[in-house]
Amino acid sequence: MNLPKEALEEKISATPGTLIRLMVPPRENDHTFYDETLFRYMLRVERMRTERSKKHFLLMLLDISKLTVKYHQREILASIKTALLSSLREVDVRGWYHNNHTIGIIFTEVAAEQDVPIDSIIHKIYDRFSEGLDPDWTNEIKISYHLFPEVSGVSLNDETFNINLYPDITKQSAGKNFCLAVKKVIDVLGSGFAILLLSPLFLMIAAAIKATSPGPVFFKQERVGKNGKTFTLLKFRSMQTNCDSAQHQNYVKKFICEQNNAEVEPGIFKLTHDSRITPVGCFLRKTSLDELPQLINVLIGNMSLVGPRPPLPYECELYDVWHRRRLLSCKPGITGLWQVLGRSRTTFDGMVRLDLRYIREWRLWLDIKILLMTPKAVINGTGAL
Repeated sequence: MNLPKEALEEKISATPGTLIRLMVPPRENDHTFYDETLFRYMLRVERMRTERSKKHFLLMLLDISKLTVKYHQREILASIKTALLSSLREVDVRGWYHNNHTIGIIFTEVAAEQDVPIDSIIHKIYDRFSEGLDPDWTNEIKISYHLFPEVSGVSLNDETFNINLYPDITKQSAGKNFCLAVKKVIDVLGSGFAILLLSPLFLMIAAAIKATSPGPVFFKQERVGKNGKTFTLLKFRSMQTNCDSAQHQNYVKKFICEQNNAEVEPGIFKLTHDSRITPVGCFLRKTSLDELPQLINVLIGNMSLVGPRPPLPYECELYDVWHRRRLLSCKPGITGLWQVLGRSRTTFDGMVRLDLRYIREWRLWLDIKILLMTPKAVINGTGAL
């Protein structure tokens, strides 16, 4: 049965479970050109496909905002499509990344190995633009490339985390933005009040550390936060100073890559039997008191009271593709779903799944519930990071 365009769009948008509106017909007869909603959905699908197939894709973004000031959009699109036509395959996806501003093209299942370098695709695109577009146009188009997943030695932008590959996730609804604003207020007020209330305990711990071992009171460590941005995490020092991190790196590698290794304790990121730990530090770790300075991180905005565990940079280097989703659009927290639900019994993959569940199901009430469950988890010895 043939339906007019308006009826087809209405029928599709009214279908239960439909996430997107199909744009019909395509703007050109040669290739389908998707609207922003559908293109971002296709980008999400391609990320999920890559997580399973391990076959990379390349996202090319063409910022044409300078051209749209001088020329008609239809003319610009027609010229760019003609220039790119011989370089694109039917399986490549093209459409609006930002409507009326940036065009996106997904080159699916590209080879990231050195024998078929990504550079060859990039040079080919530039050649097509040089041949098919007016030189003045070429100079006005800002082109960027983003490889998913990033490969060591092949990363195009030297980025730990490329937010351009996740526009669908970073776009929040108005309702969720309000809840996130409330969460931020709770973080600031809660951490500020906790620091004030626990200040005598802070002073007692600091005095005990200084009295029993030489070195600073605080231990500072680089961690990876929201959207892959690094920050300095604070903890009470529980080990001797100037310790080599190689032993812990080796342990973390086994924890992530060899999850059935007998040397690895489920859910434990710290070396629990380490001669470098001071007597006071042993007590601090067992009771999670070494984590209290992270309240300062929450107060200044690097962390939240509740969220995923903040990983170390060398942990992220070991992540599988799907593991990286736990870094998306969510500040790391002092406590979280993983810490209160069987931390001592779960593997690294299990921890990531709990973090992803938290991100997917996040509500303000979930944060409150986790905060109320945290003291019990700490007392039982299952809630320390």
